[in-house]
Amino acid sequence: MSKGILGRKIGMTQVFKENGDVVPVTVIEALPNVVLQKKTAETDGYEAIQIGVEDKKEQRASKPEKGHAAKANTAPKRFVKEIRGVDTSEYEVGQEVKVDIFSEGEQVDVTGTSKGKGFQGVIKRHNQSRGPMSHGSRYHRGPGSMGAVDPARVFKGKALPGRMGGERTTLQNLEIVKVDAERNLLLIKGNVPGPKKSYVTIQAALKAAKAK
Repeated sequence: MSKGILGRKIGMTQVFKENGDVVPVTVIEALPNVVLQKKTAETDGYEAIQIGVEDKKEQRASKPEKGHAAKANTAPKRFVKEIRGVDTSEYEVGQEVKVDIFSEGEQVDVTGTSKGKGFQGVIKRHNQSRGPMSHGSRYHRGPGSMGAVDPARVFKGKALPGRMGGERTTLQNLEIVKVDAERNLLLIKGNVPGPKKSYVTIQAALKAAKAK
């Protein structure tokens, strides 16, 4: 069964293993997650829980949000997500979900909004190669051919300069290096999408790699 939690990306650091290896990790603070709603196959057609994290200012919350949160005896939340495929019988509305649902060595998928890079060219945005930088070449960092002459137009999907980043991104099969239940912290091996202080969703790996 699936499971998940919402958190805030604090930043990156490193930890040392017993054999002296250095492991780069991302620190994620999972503030108390509150179950706001349970969805079942009988009423909604699928199994899921809706969880929220970090209280929203009262003046910023709408009346429906306040009523929805009141059913769980909590305040409206800033970041709300659904975790599908969970065993809803294990959860109750108003219950707090903490990092101890995960354990060291588990694999997780982390979803967040990637850093916005602004308007970028094809080399940075699409990883294209540049042309020669000397010897009379007049092609350096351009987008290359626009396609065949006959269509008299540029086909959709052509890799061109434009806005980069700021998109929903998921990194799969990341390893949990440490679970700090006291401070509600997760240390995840490697990097995760988004800038510092951004919200992320951590779920049990959908395509967990088999242990070697």
